[in-house]
Amino acid sequence: MIKAGIIGATGYTGEELLRILAGHPSVEVTAATSRAAAGKKVSSVHENLKGFYDLTLENLNPDDMKKICDVIFLAVPHGAAMEVVPELLKDGTCKIIDLSADYRLPVSVFEKVYGSKHKAPADAAYVIPEVHPEITKDFKGRLIANPGCFPTGATLAAAPLAAAGLLKSVIFDSKTGITGAGNTPTETTHYPNLTENIIPYKLTAHRHLAEMVQEISRLQPGFENISFTPHVIPASRGIMTTAHIETKEKLTTADVKKIYEEYYAGKPFIQFAETVPSLANVRGSNYCHIGMEADARNNRVVVLSAIDNLVKGAAGQAIQNMNIICGLKETEGLRFPGLI
Repeated sequence: MIKAGIIGATGYTGEELLRILAGHPSVEVTAATSRAAAGKKVSSVHENLKGFYDLTLENLNPDDMKKICDVIFLAVPHGAAMEVVPELLKDGTCKIIDLSADYRLPVSVFEKVYGSKHKAPADAAYVIPEVHPEITKDFKGRLIANPGCFPTGATLAAAPLAAAGLLKSVIFDSKTGITGAGNTPTETTHYPNLTENIIPYKLTAHRHLAEMVQEISRLQPGFENISFTPHVIPASRGIMTTAHIETKEKLTTADVKKIYEEYYAGKPFIQFAETVPSLANVRGSNYCHIGMEADARNNRVVVLSAIDNLVKGAAGQAIQNMNIICGLKETEGLRFPGLI
């Protein structure tokens, strides 16, 4: 039985880790931390978990965590993970999966994108499992950088065409639920401002663009002609990404489907929509639903991807990564359908 700890267990992502791991047959959560809620029961902070955990939230230091955990998930704000990762890596054997942005990018890129100096660089593997088949149970590293939610949906939408070297330009247009902004209320997430509304933001310079460029250019070397604009919609969960892809040659819809089906063959969390994907169908699940259509008039393909931002875009993908590097079946504890 794998002993897991969660640093930052009171936010949306921390709750999702607890919720999913409650049904994982090979994992026992042995530690859940919170500074503000230390001393409270997990089930009193997350009432949906009543009857699943008799665990008290604690303010544990890294040395305490290492003694009682085989795997540690970091569900903390950007900038906070780098404060504890060095101590977690020091003189220990536990594996670390960081769900913040602290280790997703090279240091120079991180400092440019996030506007602050990186305090504790470390060797991390950035892993979207479907496009990083090199990450297996034989992975020798100890630090996984779990991808951002927008880059997960966007990369999965464009990866097969990138791997085929067919991209000429890509525009990602993403619609996200409110939970993507975290559980601290803001002017954007305030109900009267968002209901019956849609709010675009960071029109050309969202931080997650750097991850998209990193991943797509890895698949199609030298390609960086990528644009991204996110929008917040009045939904609690989900990201629908529309990828407008200009290709180097004219493709039919049948051509595109073949490329995608071959690329994602054997990938258990990729499913192809009968028509177009629906956020309702992936809500609460670790699946990514993909739909596509070629524009017969132009060298253009429209690809749609739908994910749950808190599951496939965060906690579920982190557990998927844990399963892989710990030698478990990739789908273990994650094979459940969307909520509809």
